[in-house]
Amino acid sequence: MRIAAYHRYGAPEVVGVEERERPEPGPGEIRVRVHAASVGAADAAGRSGSPWFARLAFGLRRPRNAVLGSDFAGVVDAVGGGVTRFAVGDRVFGATGADGGAHADAVVVREDGAVVPLPDGVSVEAAVAICDGAMTALPFLRDGGRVRRGSRVLVNGASGAVGAAAVQLAVHLGAEVTAVCGPSHAELVTGLGAARVVDYTHEDAMRRDAPGAPFDVVFDAVGKSTFRRARAVLAPDGRYLTTVPSWAIMAQQVTSRLGHRRAVVMFTGLRSAEAKRPDLEQLAALAAAGTFTPVIERVLPLDAVADAHRLVDTGHKAGTVVITPVPEHQEA
Repeated sequence: MRIAAYHRYGAPEVVGVEERERPEPGPGEIRVRVHAASVGAADAAGRSGSPWFARLAFGLRRPRNAVLGSDFAGVVDAVGGGVTRFAVGDRVFGATGADGGAHADAVVVREDGAVVPLPDGVSVEAAVAICDGAMTALPFLRDGGRVRRGSRVLVNGASGAVGAAAVQLAVHLGAEVTAVCGPSHAELVTGLGAARVVDYTHEDAMRRDAPGAPFDVVFDAVGKSTFRRARAVLAPDGRYLTTVPSWAIMAQQVTSRLGHRRAVVMFTGLRSAEAKRPDLEQLAALAAAGTFTPVIERVLPLDAVADAHRLVDTGHKAGTVVITPVPEHQEA
């Protein structure tokens, strides 16, 4: 089978297509023919080895695993002994977590892992976009921000994979959303449900008299702001959420507990499979009902995986970049 592999850290060109023996599922495992996988910020960080904390997960001096990719969607094409949740031919989607391996024609996962049935009416491309963005946004908003009906939420980086999902999910939870993005994505973000859009090239969303302030939650989906700046627009008991860890935010997460305004960083990808499965099912149901629409920047073949990484590296994509190792109309 084909894999997108890399053996050293660097620019997108370090990732290339190679051949590898197709893995066989062991007891309690299933093999999924991968019709779609996402290329996201975590993959770009793993490929480049930057920022510094990426190497704690991917390998200090060189990549620990040659194949990136956590989010996958496809069809079960083989099952190991004792498997009862899935059968050959089932459409499924999920995430491998830190193990990676989804940027390939096939991936083997445990049947009790973070994998669930893919409902009819939800495409494989939409499924991996759910994993890429919404599976981060939902726990941040629900658990980290405690967003509920009537909450006032600011989403910074509202057109990216996580930000676009956050806008929709915050609205679904009953919040009034102010979205921060560039001018080229304002129409997109308005269509996702934002009550107001702030063009970061002309306005500072973190000034005290910013439109919509004060906010119960500032969700920095791209890690471009700071808790110190966000304090100006936070309500007295507001929370600043960021997806990007740093020494500063780790310390502020502790010290902010002494006050009313809180700083929160979460490692949503490290949650247990038991915690992820209900969220995958809920988000797929929302997508099937048309309540949530995953945003996709572009769909590329596996052979263009380096181009997918380049798109992510720009930092200006709208939604998720998807690769299709085995297109649905093609056999593996």
